[in-house]
Amino acid sequence: MNPSAIFSLVNGIALIAWLALMVRPRHAWVTRLAGWIVPMVFALVYAVIIALRIGRVEGDFSSLAGVAALFRDPWVLLAGWVHYLAFDLLTGVWETKDAAMRNIPHLRVVPCLILTFLFGPVGWLLYVLVR
Repeated sequence: MNPSAIFSLVNGIALIAWLALMVRPRHAWVTRLAGWIVPMVFALVYAVIIALRIGRVEGDFSSLAGVAALFRDPWVLLAGWVHYLAFDLLTGVWETKDAAMRNIPHLRVVPCLILTFLFGPVGWLLYVLVR
């Protein structure tokens, strides 16, 4: 499989998990899917890519130019994207669980989830303001 195919696959999986989280947030299977299964799959994909590419690409994390050099490699770029997908989804699961504990109506959380899916920290910030 090439990076573009894996990119399409993980995006589809993420979208399904996010839709489930928005539509049925308090069901146990959704919590398992979005909060455990999908992030674990993404973590595994990430770990495999990193293990296969480490030491084979130029760049590092010590400067913006170093990070740009890392992300010139499509596999490393894919790993970075999978990293974002996993952590944004985990943030969305936290938002949903926290809202349930605080008795915040789910419809007030959905815009936060959408923004977290699309823009990560912006959605989290909105959720913090909502709560």
